[in-house]
Amino acid sequence: MVILKLRSTKKNEINKFLSKFYNTNLDISEDLTWQKEYTNPIEISDLIGVFIDNINMYNIKMWICLDKYIYINVSDSNGNEIIKYLFERFPY
Repeated sequence: MVILKLRSTKKNEINKFLSKFYNTNLDISEDLTWQKEYTNPIEISDLIGVFIDNINMYNIKMWICLDKYIYINVSDSNGNEIIKYLFERFPY
């Protein structure tokens, strides 16, 4: 299982980002944080890619947990490498 976390200091920022990603209007109750668990780690690669492509448009930080208790901050400098790593480590 993989955990993806989003955090922001700006109210409604996560809701705007995820609503655009999922192409629907989401109503995220906890505005400044969002977390989702994925059973298939490859599922987060699209969200990471969109995050990287739009990193300057949103005041959001992304963290992923691939191994228990170890969180990796996703940034524009490591995002593509993380996506490549996901497909190498979880090739299903």
